Amino acid sequence: MASSTDHPRVITCKAAVAWGAGEALVMEEVQVSPPQPMEIRIKVVCTSLCRSDITAWQSQANATMFPRIFGHEAAGIVESVGQGVSEFEEGDHVLTLFTGECMKCKQCTSGKSNICQVLGLERRGVMHSDQGTRFSVKGRPIYHYCAVSSFSEYTVVHSGCAVKVSSIAPLEKICLLSCGVAAGLGAAWKVADIARGSTVVIFGLGTVGLAVAQGAKLRGASQIIGVDTNPEKSEKARVFGITDFINPNDCDEPIQQVVKRITDGGADYSFECIGDTGMITAALQSCCDGWGLTVTLGVPNVKPEITAHYATFLTGRTLRGSLLGGWKPKSDLPSLVDMYLREEIQIDEFITHNLSFEEINKAFDLMKEGKCLRCVIHMPK
Repeated sequence: MASSTDHPRVITCKAAVAWGAGEALVMEEVQVSPPQPMEIRIKVVCTSLCRSDITAWQSQANATMFPRIFGHEAAGIVESVGQGVSEFEEGDHVLTLFTGECMKCKQCTSGKSNICQVLGLERRGVMHSDQGTRFSVKGRPIYHYCAVSSFSEYTVVHSGCAVKVSSIAPLEKICLLSCGVAAGLGAAWKVADIARGSTVVIFGLGTVGLAVAQGAKLRGASQIIGVDTNPEKSEKARVFGITDFINPNDCDEPIQQVVKRITDGGADYSFECIGDTGMITAALQSCCDGWGLTVTLGVPNVKPEITAHYATFLTGRTLRGSLLGGWKPKSDLPSLVDMYLREEIQIDEFITHNLSFEEINKAFDLMKEGKCLRCVIHMPK
């Protein structure tokens, strides 16, 4: 099925296509174009389902952006390279990147940001280079997701939206580092820079929230409070460092009051990992006066606007956003892979289900029902 790197041709393969918002994915025979200049074509080995895939799939805001192939948290092997690509060759093991790094723009060279001006988050369902698609079914173009679209046996990405990793790292594990686990660790380490002995509260104990907890634990935080309405997450959360679990449904007072009471006036750091802008106010109010820092990581499904009383900030609190944990993806993610290989960070414990590609709709159901952390989807060999 694969073709020569020198003269790559169209590949026909299977992909899970969403034909409409919220509709079950359909396994289709799709055509995948050869990589264009500065692009690579990847044989996807494993891809995991991220909450943001669910959010985008359910959203009616982009109802015209269908048919579409979702998926962005993936690992694979380079099948062919386009003209001008020098950093990759056939057979390289790679992670896909939902936000790229050109290494040349103002943002990339600033040392202050990971928001690339050229290869940043793609929201229109096309490729960065020519605003076109690389997928089609029966001659009909298929929209991309985050310029990755990993729910396909083969995909095409810009060379700046992939990073080469060690060939000895298990792709079925490290795929989680292309988004969720890396996002949580980076929020704790790079964005918040958690100090030893500090107090932390995390709203939402999915993969991202638990990765924040792991990062806080490794930094030596003295108290790590997890907030979630699912009581089944309490025991699992302690594996990642949660010291106190709070279910808001069991509280007779606002959750921020509970947090302030058990932290002697408020936590040093709070993290909003749900994607609920209403919870950002609670997270802010859970922080202490003077230096309390709130980091928001979740992708909101509704009501993207944030409201907060000015006094919240006048008393010294800070609100920061975090995309991929502040990591420069091509520059930084290989070091996380190396940390995993040295057993310095946990990844395996996030994987609650391993499913075949044909079972992808089951993965969607498990995440919608809150019955999984990460479902790793294995492509046919």
